[in-house]
Amino acid sequence: MIRSLSTLILFFISLLVISQETGIVKGKVIDAKTREVLPFVNVLITGTQIGAASDENGVFEIKNVPVGYVNLQASFVGYDSETTQSYLVTKEKIPFVLIELTENSNTLDEVVVSSPLFKRTAESPLSVQSLGVEEIEKNPGGDRDVLKVIQSFPGVASNPGFRNDIIIRGGATSENKFYVDGIEVPVINHFQTQGASGGPVGIINTDLIRNVSFYSSAFPANRGNALSSVIEFTQKTGSSNQFEGRATLGTSDAGITLQGPLSKNTTIIASARQSYLQFLFKLIKLPFLPTYNDFQLNIKSKITDKNEISIFGLAAIDDFELNQEVNDGVTDEETLKRNRYVLANIPVQTQWNYTLGTSYKHYGKNSTQTFVLSRNEWKNEAIKYLDNTYEPQDLLFNYESKEIENKFRFENDWRLSNGINVNFGVGLQQATYQNATFQRFANADGEQLFNFDSEFSMFKYALFGQASKKVFNNKLQLSIGFRTDANNYNEDMENPFNQFSPRFSFSYKMADRLYLNGSVAKYYQLPAYTILGFRDNNNTLVNKPNVKYISSNHTVGGLEFRADTNTKFTFEGFYKQYDDYPFSIKDNISLANLGADFGIIGNEAVISNNQGRAYGFELLAQRRSINGLYGIASYTFVKSEFKDALGNFVPSTWDNRHLLTLTAGKKLKRNWEIGAKFRLVGGRPYTPYDYENSAIIENYNINNRGILDFTQLNTERFDTFTQLDVRVDKTWYFKKFALNFYVDVQNVYASVTQQQSILLPLLDNNGNRIIDPNDNSKYLLEEIDNSDGNALPRFGFIVDF
Repeated sequence: MIRSLSTLILFFISLLVISQETGIVKGKVIDAKTREVLPFVNVLITGTQIGAASDENGVFEIKNVPVGYVNLQASFVGYDSETTQSYLVTKEKIPFVLIELTENSNTLDEVVVSSPLFKRTAESPLSVQSLGVEEIEKNPGGDRDVLKVIQSFPGVASNPGFRNDIIIRGGATSENKFYVDGIEVPVINHFQTQGASGGPVGIINTDLIRNVSFYSSAFPANRGNALSSVIEFTQKTGSSNQFEGRATLGTSDAGITLQGPLSKNTTIIASARQSYLQFLFKLIKLPFLPTYNDFQLNIKSKITDKNEISIFGLAAIDDFELNQEVNDGVTDEETLKRNRYVLANIPVQTQWNYTLGTSYKHYGKNSTQTFVLSRNEWKNEAIKYLDNTYEPQDLLFNYESKEIENKFRFENDWRLSNGINVNFGVGLQQATYQNATFQRFANADGEQLFNFDSEFSMFKYALFGQASKKVFNNKLQLSIGFRTDANNYNEDMENPFNQFSPRFSFSYKMADRLYLNGSVAKYYQLPAYTILGFRDNNNTLVNKPNVKYISSNHTVGGLEFRADTNTKFTFEGFYKQYDDYPFSIKDNISLANLGADFGIIGNEAVISNNQGRAYGFELLAQRRSINGLYGIASYTFVKSEFKDALGNFVPSTWDNRHLLTLTAGKKLKRNWEIGAKFRLVGGRPYTPYDYENSAIIENYNINNRGILDFTQLNTERFDTFTQLDVRVDKTWYFKKFALNFYVDVQNVYASVTQQQSILLPLLDNNGNRIIDPNDNSKYLLEEIDNSDGNALPRFGFIVDF
């Protein structure tokens, strides 16, 4: 028995023997334009003298590479040196790195290092940030959610709490657009707010992401329908050497990612994740039980040296149920009241969505043609009964909606002999929208009812072009472009000249590593389908005659200083002017103030006549993750204002004023790593309650919450919020696999998150609502504090095999 036990122990020890902590990196170096291989290129592991030279086929192999995340730097005479993003190296995991070098237009003796982390082009010389995979995975408080990581950037505000709304330079959450490998992804979050983009958990799996580029202005002309930001995700390419995997287990979900070669020139990487939050939430007695699943796919095939094709897929299934037994055994009075409020307000909800697309690229001698074809579909259902009785007469809200889009885009990047780079193309789109709504609600005018079925289809198209050139001995980069969008929804939108979007940007090298940058542009965005498809009770598309594209004029200028290839400092000032924003008829407020909560935005009658503005400045200091140290320090001052019903500019819901973020991380010995993120977010404005109308019995029985007094729109303001997040990682590199264990604590010192108070009717001893003895038409209401200040510890395991 003892001998058998000893043998078993030795067997497990042999599996866990830590090998010498080095690995191998393989790759290939090619010309970015011609796709020809580049022989005899020096490739080094950044920060070391470990490297190799590419052979006559452009292939290289570097041995004795330290395990962990590494960057590669390639240099060759006549080409700009290139520093890659981070790649994970273990004993068994051998990354294959394709390095694309760009021919140097400067003199041959001038060395230029290009870093994808500090992406900077003539088209977008400013208002662009980028993060690599290592910064994304190890971001404190990010919980491996890409959208939460983006909150470290300047100009990005976030609502305190668990949502990952992206609020850019005072713009609403509906003003952002997301692309994965050039394919637009309309639904980016689980349980996403329809008509906006926020939600609690991102759908994109970090395990498949190589890099994220974030544009807060100076959008390229080939990216349209955005007013505040464009966020580009670049996916990893599946391993071409062998099949590999990654398994993750965290406090909210578990996932598996597999990758490897399908053939000599084709690779695949795919993932699936499933949450188990419903079990955790039931255990800790929360009133709602969310469940989500998501799936992601990336297939890339090199048909020939000049032709590539890729297939992308993303899908999610979300279910949201109520925990009707949440108050069983609960004795705390405040907790009981909050749970009662949540159960009375949150509907039972189901969502599912997918995006499926393919991209084909042909590399010519002086041009690259790109063809993108995609389809996305999103279904959203929600239902709510008074007191959750599920009796037909108690129905308050029954909603079912579907959005379907089929898209095609063609682009041609053309490099002329005189040094001018031209990008031009066309986009086509067919969209179908369906909506069945039954809704009872109350406002200051009393009870109202919506009951309609809606369906319509529309055709959209876009034309775009942009040209850039370096002049004055390459000291000045200029770019000029245009875009126009149109559709057949109504006569105003049908005219492409009504949506003509010009843009101009420049970058001037004032001194060594110091640049003066500027950009002016006008952008357009189509209002949400919920607005376009809304019908009144006579089944009339009431918004069709007057609704317009929303427009925003951007003027941005700033300075950028590159201290070295790994560090930069920027200062930018910005001014955004909005026109034709949808204005709610029933509430008399701009829809720019909505989007910070779950549900649907825009399913109502509107007028496209509202105006707004957002302006301020940003400071940024950033060091990329080289030699184990990274950091981002950013400060933003922003004012965001939209006109009220009287035509006066008042603070919008996104008027945070002060945004400060400090993020830093450091690799320590024995594969430990520690990081911290501090956030300061100025208090958001909010609208006080209309207590008189809120207390009316008919109103409260329908809304189950207080009615806001929009005559006092955003006249109150929450306190400034601060939060400290800390993350610690430890990685073990075993013979056959690597194991990472992390602890991520959000809101370490339990800073209190302020939310608007809750209005609840008082209850008698039998649990019945108490009627005001002085006015039989009203309840007696009490105001309950809705603040929260808990630290949120998370932990997880990541296994690479």
